[in-house]
This record gives sequence, C-alpha cells and structure tokens, in this order.
Amino acid sequence: MNQILITATVPSMIGQFNMDNIDILQSMGCQVHIACNFRDTSIWPTERIDMFIKKLEAKNIVCHQIDFPRNPRFLFKVIKSSRQLNNLLITNSFKLIHCHTPLAGCLSRIVAHRHKVKVIYTAHGFHFYDGAPLLNWLLYYPVEKFLSRWTDILITITKEDFSRAVNKFHAQRVEYISGVGIDVNQFVVNDIGRNQIRDGFGLHDDDILLLSVGGLDDNKNHKVVLNALKLLNNNKLYYYIAGIGPLKDYLLGLINEYGIANQAKLLGYRSDIPQLLNAADIFILPSKREGLNVSLMEAMASGLPCICGRIRGNVDLIEQPNGGLLVNPSNVGEYVESINYLIDNKSFSKMGEFNRNFIQNFDIKVVREKMIAIYKSIIPQN
Repeated sequence: MNQILITATVPSMIGQFNMDNIDILQSMGCQVHIACNFRDTSIWPTERIDMFIKKLEAKNIVCHQIDFPRNPRFLFKVIKSSRQLNNLLITNSFKLIHCHTPLAGCLSRIVAHRHKVKVIYTAHGFHFYDGAPLLNWLLYYPVEKFLSRWTDILITITKEDFSRAVNKFHAQRVEYISGVGIDVNQFVVNDIGRNQIRDGFGLHDDDILLLSVGGLDDNKNHKVVLNALKLLNNNKLYYYIAGIGPLKDYLLGLINEYGIANQAKLLGYRSDIPQLLNAADIFILPSKREGLNVSLMEAMASGLPCICGRIRGNVDLIEQPNGGLLVNPSNVGEYVESINYLIDNKSFSKMGEFNRNFIQNFDIKVVREKMIAIYKSIIPQN
C-alpha cells in the first residue's frame, strides 16, 4: 500500500481544501497521513480541531503533530518543525508528499529532496504577485524559484501564478487547476431558509445584508468596509463578518467608535456558511491578497452579486459588471460607490444568476477529474 503524506501549516488548510484529495487517494488504495500544527488555533478553535482529528481518525487517516509556525521569523520553531518532519520521513516510507502553504511547502520540499521522495506543491496564491510589496518579492520569490527545482509537480490555482510559474520557475511540471473546487449543489437559494436566518438577526425584508467570510486579520481588510458603512450612513444597510482572528478587538473598537454597533456584527466562527450566504444580499471580499478564494466561489454559487478587490484570483472569478464589481482593495470611496451602485440598480438577481452559471466551471467534479489524473501520473500503481 502506498503511503502518501499531506502537509500544511494549519489544520483548516486540510479540512477546507483537501478532503476531496484525501478521498481520491484512499479510493486509489493509498494510506493517507496528515502532518500539520494541530495546536494552532489562529483559524479554527480548539473544539473544531478536536472534532476534525476524530473525523480524520474515523477515516483511518494517520495524524502527525508538526509544530509549524505561521511566521518564518520564528526561527527556533522553524528548525524544530523541520526536524520533526525529517524524523517522520525516516520512520515512514512515503511515496509522495503533497504539500500546501508557504512554510510547510518549503520545509516539506527540502526534507523530501533529502529523502528522495516525490513532491506535489499546491500554491494557493504566491505571496509575490502583481502589485505585491517589494519585501514579499525579496523574501518569497527567490525561495519559491529555488525550491521549484525540487518540485515534481507545481499546481497553481490562478492564471497569474500559472503564467509566472511556467515562464520563471523550474518545476518538472506546472499544472493549472481552477481552485480546490466547491460543491455548487450545496448552495441552494431558498426563501424559507433565508427568512429564518434574517428573522433570527432581526432584519426586515427591505434591509440589505452585506456579508464577508474570512479571518479577522490585516490581509482580509474588513476595516475598509466598516469605514464605507460609516460613510454610507444608511440605516437599512447591515454588515456581518463570519470568522475569527487576532483583530477581533480592534474591529470591535472601530464599530463602537463609528457608532455602527447596530449595523455591523462579528459573527465569530460559523458552521452554517451556506445558510448565511442564502440570507445575504451582497457578498464583499475586501482582501488585499488572495489565491482563488473559496468563500467568493461559494457566494457566487449562492447567487450573490459580489464586490471584491481587483487582485489576482478575484479577476479570474468576477466578470465585471455581469457578476459584480472590482475595486481597489484599500479605496473606501470605491466600496461606497459600488454598494450604492448595486442598491440603486437593484441588479442583485441578474448578477447572481450570472455568477451561478459561471461558477459551474469551478465545480468539485471538474477539479476532481484533474486531480485524479495528476495523482495517477505520479503515484506508483500497485
């Protein structure tokens, strides 16, 4: 039986983006191992991680704790996690490592090269991109370019990253896949469910709910929408954010400072994202940097018009103005104008229908077929 290792810095990367890959590998008769930092609660709370570990173990997946830090400047932790990963490869005969996230991907490829293990690296969005800070290019680009030499298959999920990897890097193969895929049938527009959620929030039929899904951190940039909500000064507008993160207190402070506590809410971690999307009127993704954002794809599958940053990944998904509006992620005025445009033109339904049709190209079935072909091309067949 072929043993396959999937690595990522945090467990949410496995739970949100790799469960279908695990199913594919198991259907091929492989023994799947997972290595990540199960103690990292920056994205998922402890309770959610514990439930996830039990789910993995119930699927006969072997879990390994590797103390990956999220920031490479914690050098001691980087060295420690590298040694842990090296020991893991010494005690197991892996045929393939499929790695994700920059730090776990970096260490996995270094250790795999040392042990002569084949590697697939999925880049969910390089930290260097058109318009990225110079520091990102100085730190991440040379490392990724060098490590591409030790990458058997480099999978990219945005057209910008694919073009750069093909033209500048040295991986044996570069593949483009349209994201990690979503089950578009999971997102159903339903008036009964919509009303139940909205009634629970105390919203009226003519209230307009703006929804964002993502961690409360600087990159997700929720503060720009809070600023826009203040400037709009429209008591029929509500902005809810589903997610947890280190900027919770900061964002709550802004909400209170702006006097919009009745209109802006931090919902925390939510397991009912499809229901929240069904209850919303407009989806907003204000991130400064993304790969191919799953929450944006889910919003499109839910038939929502979208306002998001004019950045890599988003431009692959949103066709302006048919499916939404693309803005400068840091320009509050453009958010104000975009929200007003959607409200004034009442084009929610038309844009939403366009998005529902467009996102069929990113369905999990499409992605699954490509991943099956990739795995079969690199894993020895028994």
